[in-house]
Amino acid sequence: MVPTSSNLLAIDVQQLSKTYREGIVFPRLHPALKDVSLQVRSGEVFGLLGPNGAGKTTLIKVLLGILHPTQGVAEVLTQPAGSKAARRKIGYLPENLVFPRHHTGRSALYFYGRLSEMSDAQIAARENELFDLVSLQGRQNEAVRRYSKGMRQRLGLAQAMLHDPDLLILDEPTDGLDPMGRSQIRDVLDKLKQRGKTVFLNSHILQEVELICDRVAIMALGRLRGIGTIDELIRSHSDEQAGSLKLEVFASPDRIRALSIVPAGGLVETIDFGGLNDQSLSRIAVASIDQAGVDRLVDGLRNAELSILRMERARPSLEQVFMNIVGAAKS
Repeated sequence: MVPTSSNLLAIDVQQLSKTYREGIVFPRLHPALKDVSLQVRSGEVFGLLGPNGAGKTTLIKVLLGILHPTQGVAEVLTQPAGSKAARRKIGYLPENLVFPRHHTGRSALYFYGRLSEMSDAQIAARENELFDLVSLQGRQNEAVRRYSKGMRQRLGLAQAMLHDPDLLILDEPTDGLDPMGRSQIRDVLDKLKQRGKTVFLNSHILQEVELICDRVAIMALGRLRGIGTIDELIRSHSDEQAGSLKLEVFASPDRIRALSIVPAGGLVETIDFGGLNDQSLSRIAVASIDQAGVDRLVDGLRNAELSILRMERARPSLEQVFMNIVGAAKS
């Protein structure tokens, strides 16, 4: 069976391990990756998470061909990782990419285009589209040393996309950026996804990953500890009691407390309108409650014929899942 575009793998890693030898007189072995297996589907935005020392950078270097694994297999776009055929189809944005200060945006793009063996005509055909895509149109002839960090990051994305790669590997693309800069980077990644590009994103900014990525892998101590969509990771690696609940109810706090339906630890308080409203309105806040508890509380309020004005249920966050997984790996 010939794979279709919907089930092609952009990255296929099977039982990958990498061990470093440290020291000369009394050498020690340091395992950076241990039997890592993961697949990234073509066209998805995939996030790689983990604390310092988790093995993320080592994995990226193996995918780029900078390092060779001790054992296991890694393929990129159906080619062996590190092969020339694979590298031609990859765009890479390293963390803290530094541009020579004498370059303008346009000359920097030309410099990286020539490193990718592109002709002058090929670079010229792509540059205007890319400057527009990363919102640097009109600034391309300005010295890079005058660019803000966000502008330099977007120029870094432009150089990674210059040769129209099928896969982009981005190392901390939003690190150190202000909210506007992060939003601009997210917009670019969304446009890449719409064009069918695959993005492999390494980041420690969990909120960004939650907004951008289709699926996420979490590593700790060299091993893959969890992989899936955000919802799948939350279901598999979070305490079901971690969800919080807030309700606004047309009733006084005393009447609600008299029903004895609020779980232990739940807070019931009056919403103060400063004397501008005669209607009693209370807020119920429960820090930790499962779905069955939510159902019991709502049923109790409805059976007492109390009207619910507003209900807000917060699911566990990716940060909570991350802390659970990393904490379990260290225990």
